[in-house]
Amino acid sequence: MLAHHTLSILGIIMALVLGESGTEVNAVLFGSEITNPLLQMRWFLRETGHYHSFTGDVVDFLFVALFTGVRIGLGAHLLFCEIVSPKPKWFMKAGGIAMYAVSWCFMLSIWRFAWRKSIKKYHAWRSRRREEQQLKHNGHLKTH
Repeated sequence: MLAHHTLSILGIIMALVLGESGTEVNAVLFGSEITNPLLQMRWFLRETGHYHSFTGDVVDFLFVALFTGVRIGLGAHLLFCEIVSPKPKWFMKAGGIAMYAVSWCFMLSIWRFAWRKSIKKYHAWRSRRREEQQLKHNGHLKTH
């Protein structure tokens, strides 16, 4: 997180000092912060005790999908455009590469979180299903 914010600040400063690459810096900042409302929603859901609900699952899913689509998918396209363009200076291109690398570090962590959460929910579902099957077969649950 420190690298993300440091690179963002340096990018803004360089764009202001040089008077160029403002579009690229704004695009990176927009892509970097577009998922922030979902992170804030997660926090509010946790604080109010509603995170472990369908709403929490939807917020997490949207966060992962938006992060993957914007920061990784669209980010790759924008980085490619910046790299092949002759206009941005080499250190602005290097900053873009660094920001994209930080996004990938976040992405790996987010995918790991999503995988663990999915596996946990799957095991809970299997456990509930197994209990239901046992109740049906040992005579405690009658079906009419």
